[in-house]
This record gives sequence, C-alpha cells and structure tokens, in this order.
Amino acid sequence: MTATLDRAADDRLLPGSPLRKLLARPELGSVVGALAVFVFFAVAADGFLRAASLSTVLYASSTIGIMAVPVALLMIGGEFDLSAGVLVTSSALVSSMSSYQMTANTWVGVGVSLLVTLAIGAFNGFMLTRTRLPSFIITLGTFLMLTGMNLGLTKLIDDTVSTKSIADMEGFPSAHAVFASTLTVGGVGFKVTILWWLGLVALASWILMRTRAGNWIFAVGGNQDAARAVGVPVTGTKIGLYMGVALGAWISGQHLLFSFDAVQSGEGVGNELIYIIAAVIGGCLITGGYGSAVGSAVGALLFGMTSKGIVFAEWNPDWFKFFLGAMLLLATLLNAWVRKRAEADK
Repeated sequence: MTATLDRAADDRLLPGSPLRKLLARPELGSVVGALAVFVFFAVAADGFLRAASLSTVLYASSTIGIMAVPVALLMIGGEFDLSAGVLVTSSALVSSMSSYQMTANTWVGVGVSLLVTLAIGAFNGFMLTRTRLPSFIITLGTFLMLTGMNLGLTKLIDDTVSTKSIADMEGFPSAHAVFASTLTVGGVGFKVTILWWLGLVALASWILMRTRAGNWIFAVGGNQDAARAVGVPVTGTKIGLYMGVALGAWISGQHLLFSFDAVQSGEGVGNELIYIIAAVIGGCLITGGYGSAVGSAVGALLFGMTSKGIVFAEWNPDWFKFFLGAMLLLATLLNAWVRKRAEADK
C-alpha cells in the first residue's frame, strides 16, 4: 500500500501526451472560463483593457486569492473552513488592539496576531481530528464564536465597534510597506498583495506537486482511512492545512489593518463562501482529493474580473451575485466534464 501511494506521487511527474496532461489538469475548466470572461469584458466594457483597470482587477483578485489558495489546499484535503472570513477580521483586530493597548511598536501587534491566528487554525484542526465531527460543524462553531468575540471584545476594549487608529504609532510605515503598499511599474500602481498572492500560489503548487506533504494532502482528501492505514499522518496533515488557512487569514488581516489603520469588528462575515467559490470554480472537488493551487488563483481572477468588469461596463452591480452563481455552476459542470474525459482516457 505504501508503494502504491509513492507510485501515485511519482505518477504526477511522469511524461505523457500533451493533450492527456492538459485534460488532467483540474484548472482547465476555470482557465477556459477566465479567457471567455476576459474577452467578454474586453469587448463589453470600455477601458477594461487599460493598465490601470487591469491593476484594479488584479488587486480585487489578490484579496480573494490570498485566502482562496490555502482554502483550496484544505478542500483538496477533504475539509471546509467556514470561519475563514471572520478569522481575517480577528487577525486584524488582535494586531491593532495589541499594538494600541500595549503602546508598542506595531510589529509587536503583528507578531501577537500571527501567534493567535495560527492557534485558532490549530484549534480547528485539533477539534476536527479529536471529535471526528464534520468540519462544517466545527468551523461553524468557530465562526459564531469569532463573530461574537470580534464585536464583544472590540466594544469592551475600545468602547466602540471599530479599533482606534494606529497610523501614528512606531513601526506603522514599515508594516504598511510590507502589507499594504503600492508598487509603481511603468506609471501604473500595483498593490503588494498581488505579490503575496503569487508567492502563495507558487509555494502551494510546489507543496502539492513536489513534496511528500502534497501526496499526503491528496491521500487524506481521497480516503483518509486508507491513508492512515498506510502511515500517512492524517492528524498532522489536517491540523497543518487549517494552520495554512490561518496563515492566509493573518496576511489578509494585516493588509486590512494597514490599508485603513483601523478595523470594523463586523467585517468578514460571508467572505468564507467567496473563498470556497473561488476554489470550486478553480477545479477543487467538494468531496476532496482533487484540485490545484493554480486553479484557485484562476477562480479568484474570475471573481476579480467579474466584480470590476461589471463596474467598468456601467451595469447595475445588483446583478453581480447572479453572474457569480452562474459562473460557479458553469465552471463546476465544465470541470466535471473535463475530469470524466481525463479519467476515460487513462
């Protein structure tokens, strides 16, 4: 059985016909969809192809993509995290209030936030593996607790629903440069979150395709009992995946804080569904064991192009959710068709 898993990992690197390899890619359907959406808005929306407009699209995509990447890995591992959206806000709140209340350098708050956010991710993974309850139940409970704590603690400490400004505190400029700065290329500004996003996609792709941990992720998502029987560390893998989501939430939370220097405690609710949608559009299966980090990036890009393309086309933004739902259904159907064709050709 161990040899079987090792061969499965090696099979990912074996040469094959270009067409077969293309059809086997989980993100194929989302790439086709992204090209179609890009061409559509390039024709329908004046100014969509301008460099400044594309920069705006990439920024909108990156704010979703930073979280969609670890969420995709978690889904490949067979689990969900419904607390991911509010965890971003929790991370920002901890960073802000730690810095302000301790009158410390903002990097102290950033460090405290990292430890707290990773601990919450580890808690989700630990509870999941110890109780054997569905991840839907575990993370729904965490979602509700974090939503209440975000509001309750912010009002208790700051006497309002938002944190105090930390813009004048020591360390803010350097933290802003790392998490929320704008890089100018050819006279066009690009947010640093785009680099964070691309870096996470590259790291996650390397983990999935070139490491033993990637083999473990696919194994526990496909059949965790069989994976455990052949020695895969199922518990450690799942806890690590939830901590990966927490790391993405920490990066997104710091961007949120240092972009506006204050945080509203009620933000983030509902965003977890957007991250899951991006991952599913990108080819991840709800049942686990299939997907890619690149696919989640394409799903996030689809989200960014649609949300901003509607604005550039001067359409009623009330239709945005309709287009998002239609993309989800079409991408899921196309991904299912591509996967069946790939399996039939084996």
